[in-house]
Amino acid sequence: MSTQPKPVTLKVGTRRSALALRQTEVVIDALKRAHPHVTFEVHSVSVMGDRDKTTPLPALGKGLWTSELEAQLVSRELDVIVHSLKDMPTSLPPGCVLACVTGREDRRDVVVFSKQHEENGRYKTLADLPDGAVVGTSSVRRAAQLKRRYPGLVFRDVRGNIDTRLRKCDEEGYDAIILAAAGLLRLDLGKRISQYLDSSSEGGGLLHAVGQGALGLEVREDDDRMKELLKAVEDTPTMMACFAERAVMRTLEGGCSVPIGVETAWVEGETVGDNKKKLRLRAVVVSLDGTQAVDGEATEEITSLAQAESMGKELAQKLAGMGAQQILDDINMGRASGAALKVGDA
Repeated sequence: MSTQPKPVTLKVGTRRSALALRQTEVVIDALKRAHPHVTFEVHSVSVMGDRDKTTPLPALGKGLWTSELEAQLVSRELDVIVHSLKDMPTSLPPGCVLACVTGREDRRDVVVFSKQHEENGRYKTLADLPDGAVVGTSSVRRAAQLKRRYPGLVFRDVRGNIDTRLRKCDEEGYDAIILAAAGLLRLDLGKRISQYLDSSSEGGGLLHAVGQGALGLEVREDDDRMKELLKAVEDTPTMMACFAERAVMRTLEGGCSVPIGVETAWVEGETVGDNKKKLRLRAVVVSLDGTQAVDGEATEEITSLAQAESMGKELAQKLAGMGAQQILDDINMGRASGAALKVGDA
């Protein structure tokens, strides 16, 4: 005689934005297919980073997208939180763990031109823009790397959810804005994408944010039941790549408001006859004005999360010794002295 699993109701926490709710819906749909006996209740929260539209994001500190949800997780008001992984600090509160990373959407950044430029077809890439053209981004990582490549462009902060930023791009004097591909694609707004940016010269020479395009599921450290349920939606290669990326940032003691870019890819082994995949990890740290940069790369065979973290840590230490730590120290000293960053990561 078969025994049916008892019905279970689990509370899922998320930010209140349209993108966050869409991402949560995707995760819940996958979990429902694996666990039809489980009911999921969505609890959305307007977090500090969503409410404060004027303060520069670096000034709001770490955890601006996550701390209020995590407080509810620790108090057992929630069972799991669905995060955009790039929003998660690399050090979590006591009792909380990153238990699962799901399949990754496109991790690249993209260029969206204003409607006016889209309609006249004058510009197709950032390289087409004249000196003095205004590019909107709320990310010091994006601005610093692009200043390195396009010193003649003017970068201006742009805040808000995706719809708000698209509207500002079209109506408030921006020639283009830089967004994450993943958010546009998840909201079926891919038609606004004019150019994809990556490490290649054709792609604009831009490394993405740590964890960009991935979803991270955070649970209580002692909640073994929840960890077991989440295994059904885990994408192990993505999780290992993201753990390597997060180790780079953690080792350099960088939050999401510093110009650290990464790029990971699974590549074929270089040894003849070796069919195993290896993880290639690239990282860059750039000064805010784009005039100083330290780049590094490593490729290793990775089969565990521990190995992935070790790889990221070692590359970060190499970068630090090459001058990356000095760049970050100078940024932090400027922040401590009251010098405001013009843009912050979102």
